[in-house]
Amino acid sequence: MNYLNLGVTGLHVSNVSLGTMAFGRWIDEKASKEILDTAIDAGINLIDTANFYGKGQDESFKYGTGECEEIIGQALKGRRDKVVLATKVGLPMGKDPNDAGLSKFHIMREVENSLRRLQTDYIDLYQVHRFDDQTPLEETLSTLTNLVTQGKVRYIGCSNYAAWQIAKASGISKLHGFEHFVSSQSQYNLLSRKVEEELVPYCLSETLGLLVYSPMARGMLSGKYKTSDDLPEGSRAAKGEELIQNYFTDENFELVSKYKQLASEHDVNLSQFSLAWILNQSAVTSAIVGASKPHHITDAVQISDWKWSDELQESVSKL
Repeated sequence: MNYLNLGVTGLHVSNVSLGTMAFGRWIDEKASKEILDTAIDAGINLIDTANFYGKGQDESFKYGTGECEEIIGQALKGRRDKVVLATKVGLPMGKDPNDAGLSKFHIMREVENSLRRLQTDYIDLYQVHRFDDQTPLEETLSTLTNLVTQGKVRYIGCSNYAAWQIAKASGISKLHGFEHFVSSQSQYNLLSRKVEEELVPYCLSETLGLLVYSPMARGMLSGKYKTSDDLPEGSRAAKGEELIQNYFTDENFELVSKYKQLASEHDVNLSQFSLAWILNQSAVTSAIVGASKPHHITDAVQISDWKWSDELQESVSKL
């Protein structure tokens, strides 16, 4: 396992991290703990979650019900200090007007709820889940800064922000002496490379940590889906994962077939090949593996230190 500094900080995080969106949603507490144990035993020290993760995600009105944080809090008893615990705030936690967003009202309430569910006194990395255009950045950043001052949060990060939004936040933080975002969490994989236009260059220029979610395109880069109508039993798509449908295009199915051939030539499966590609992008600090089975972790760890040649990088770029 490789460990990298998170942005400009002295905090070291594993280049493969554990994503927990399945915990309490698709898999129960026992299965979730087995995955968490496997990850920690393998050297993964960054655990990523959100107050939003849980069964409420699959309701007609999607809202957070907190099961994921509760499971993690229970599973980490006695070893909390062994991990870098990251969670998020901002998505709906109910139907009332102030049950979402990045206002001081909402953040102050939800950080206490997350601390209680996680059974901890502090959150290592507190991330705003998405940009809130209804709340001034000054209000959000001043609130997050106060949480750091109080010792409830160690570092702050953002998720799903555009480069200009992070740059604006950075300017405000510098002007007022607020805490700076040390990381950005964004979707990035062989089938979704839009972040290379502006966000990746920004992260490299400003030494901002880049945490990548969906490195396997929500399972599309596992190779298990042959057509948009072929939904294997037990797969994310079969369980109702809506976002994977965005990847079901003729062009992507053709690309997956080509990537699968390259993976075979290097004696790894397609998931490992796709993850290795992400880990070999210079801007990436850590790739978040959304595991629902222990082998998802062990497979990922096997290639965590695979350094690609320029020739292999070039062969992928030509596809």
